[in-house]
Amino acid sequence: MKKRLIFHIDVNSAFLSWESVYRLSQDPDALDLRTIPSAVGGDAASRHGIILAKSTPAKKYGVTTGEPLAQALKKCPQLTVVPSRFDYYIQCSRNMMELLSHYTPDSEKFSIDETFLDMTSTIHLFGDPLTTADRIRNQIRDELGFTVNVGISSNKLLAKMASDFEKPDKCHTLFPEEVPKKMWPLPIRDLFLVGGSAQKKLERMGLRTIGQLAACDLSILQSQLGEKYAQTIHRYANGIDDSPVEPKEAASKGCGNSITLSRDVSDYETACHVLLSLCETVGARLRASGMRCGNVCVELKDWKFRSRSHQMNLTEPTDSTAVLYETACRLLKEFWDLTPVRLIGVRGGKLQEEEYSQLSLFSDPVMEKKKEMEKTVDAIREKFGTDSIKRASFLANDSIVDHAVGKKKHLGGKS
Repeated sequence: MKKRLIFHIDVNSAFLSWESVYRLSQDPDALDLRTIPSAVGGDAASRHGIILAKSTPAKKYGVTTGEPLAQALKKCPQLTVVPSRFDYYIQCSRNMMELLSHYTPDSEKFSIDETFLDMTSTIHLFGDPLTTADRIRNQIRDELGFTVNVGISSNKLLAKMASDFEKPDKCHTLFPEEVPKKMWPLPIRDLFLVGGSAQKKLERMGLRTIGQLAACDLSILQSQLGEKYAQTIHRYANGIDDSPVEPKEAASKGCGNSITLSRDVSDYETACHVLLSLCETVGARLRASGMRCGNVCVELKDWKFRSRSHQMNLTEPTDSTAVLYETACRLLKEFWDLTPVRLIGVRGGKLQEEEYSQLSLFSDPVMEKKKEMEKTVDAIREKFGTDSIKRASFLANDSIVDHAVGKKKHLGGKS
């Protein structure tokens, strides 16, 4: 059996790099944003918003991705801030995926700027791993105009960790035998899936490096962090990960989501709140896959486990959370008699690729603004996690559902 060989491709300062590529494509003499203290995100005039990406010179001033724009400008008053251009960034991501497809058919897009490649079956066509990684890195830089880091290992976790080593425009290896020297001395926050809250708990236990976490007794970790999460990060700290590189499932028949509720729901307002959470997820999945739906269906299962559903065709295909939610609420009102329900689901059917959707001659400017807002939210959540931004209606402690059902993302690729 062949030893697995996994590459992780990570675009350096993705949004800022892609913004620079765009500006230079329009004007070859334009100032390259990557060479000055600059950032993408927010509104420089109002000083509102957050930093979505920053240049290496901006990083030297302490500017960090995800921080409020006003705070970043205090650190670096001369910071050049530019608005985002998400449609173009998506195209840059697609161009990179097309280039990478020539190296292996086995790939997994982890986020807009990160991709895993399983090179196990094709590496013999290109040479040794490091030479091949350098070839990919150079080709992306020369043909697409931006730089990437490439991490190389025998599993996805270690490949991803390796790509986070010295940046930009570098290739790094992190094979299991290199873990004690290259990974264990790193601070515990550098381990994938260890967030701020877990970091504080682990540091209170006296664990400050990944190596200390790897050597810690699992039962002690489980008592502090919970059984499943503790087991996952303990395996990761020891460089163990057997998840496959696999593409997202093709949305052929439809794209949907449902949830079994913790208690029966018998009022319209609460049920619509659940529908909003489901539509957040379904809309995001449609947009991520470049698809639109021409049909919306709402499914209910009552306390006696009897199922009912109601659907309608749309006048034009959509990937908008707002349209999905408005339609779902309308369907609910038409067919639900307030019999207590235990399960609620939403599905978009009659899918077609976004490129083949006809544009309306009478597009609603308000709806167009909502669509742009949804794309912005998608990009922020993809970059910083689903919980980085949420609707105010889900902040209440008594909310029956989270703001985006089925939101967690692990290296395994499925949620």
